[in-house]
Amino acid sequence: MTSRQQGRRAAVTGLGVVAPNGVGADAFWKATRQGVSVLDRISREGCTGLPLRIAGQVNGFDPQSAIDNRFLVQTDRFTHYAMAAADLAVADAGFRPDPEQPFAVGVVTAAGSGGGEFGQRELQQLWGQGPKFVGPYQSIAWFYAASTGQISIRGGYKGPCGVVASDEAGGLDALAHAARSIERGTDAVVVGAAEAPLAPYSMVCQLGYPEISLAEHAERAYLPFTEQACGFSPAEGGAMLLLEDERTARLRGASVRALLAGHAATFTGASRWEESREGLAAAIRIAMDEARVAPEEIDVVFADALGVPAADRAEALALVDALGPTAEQVPVTAPKTGTGRAYCGAPMLDVAAAVLAMEDGLVPPTPNVTKVCHDLALVTDRARPTELNTALVLSRGLMGSNSALVLRRAQP
Repeated sequence: MTSRQQGRRAAVTGLGVVAPNGVGADAFWKATRQGVSVLDRISREGCTGLPLRIAGQVNGFDPQSAIDNRFLVQTDRFTHYAMAAADLAVADAGFRPDPEQPFAVGVVTAAGSGGGEFGQRELQQLWGQGPKFVGPYQSIAWFYAASTGQISIRGGYKGPCGVVASDEAGGLDALAHAARSIERGTDAVVVGAAEAPLAPYSMVCQLGYPEISLAEHAERAYLPFTEQACGFSPAEGGAMLLLEDERTARLRGASVRALLAGHAATFTGASRWEESREGLAAAIRIAMDEARVAPEEIDVVFADALGVPAADRAEALALVDALGPTAEQVPVTAPKTGTGRAYCGAPMLDVAAAVLAMEDGLVPPTPNVTKVCHDLALVTDRARPTELNTALVLSRGLMGSNSALVLRRAQP
């Protein structure tokens, strides 16, 4: 008999957020439910002269106050965000790992690009002054696995650890990976994703994406599902969650915030947005089957919302294919239009928003978007109060990954 058959279920007990619109779940949710847009001109040093003008920057975050210096000097900004968010998630859950059971807690993260800022600085030292001026941490700080490793080392978590590399959809896939560890017997998993793509080298790489928005004005830069859609604005930040077995969490008196009910992933190829319709629809169906929910039970959809006309059309049609007539009535939202698309961190921020939305009974709006050109019940102007028991979160990657996650509101 497997752990899943014995009734173990992955539950969200802690939320940690470092986002352009707020650090901490409370600040993030307040801005998200109010539809605040923080997209703005990029002000980061060395980034202002590039064609990519608009993004979501994390402001008000002091890594020195959040992270010990011995970890700070060997890590990039993307790992600073992840470590801080992990601390917030563990604290939010009131979780204290048993020092006698170090193998009972695991870590899973997803990353799209790794530590571009740290890597660029060290390569400039190599080019300008020579190999003796390159620090020893260059070998690890840029690596996409750095956040998992550093969170594990810093927290003393020696349970199942992993890194998911399935581009933007990796955020949802990491949750599925962590949930399976819980079902197999792991006590808890710190899981999520955070990105820091706003460094000169990283931004030059992103200019190769035809889907990136080069708009000059923030309010016009990221407008999915509209006739003005011209791509997406990138962002930094992300979210980490603490997952535990539901029964174990309740026994220790923890507040169970949501349940991970179903997940599925497919692949349809890089920038083949028309084909993503079939792949995304398949992922939705399989995720709903695993969650044992019918289309009419989906209360809200957190859309991928790429902002590319062909991709937006494919997503809208995928919802029709998977949900049938329900697709035109179910509330759809894309809060990321106000913060930017933080690559692997973007679906994690959507998951955090979905958990908070179910708790609050409120569908957050889609900032900056007004006139929708698809048959979607997109929530645009202001938050919509409604009872929410089941949320569907969608994500696609520029390299062709599609992922769908079903969340259920926890019952007392």
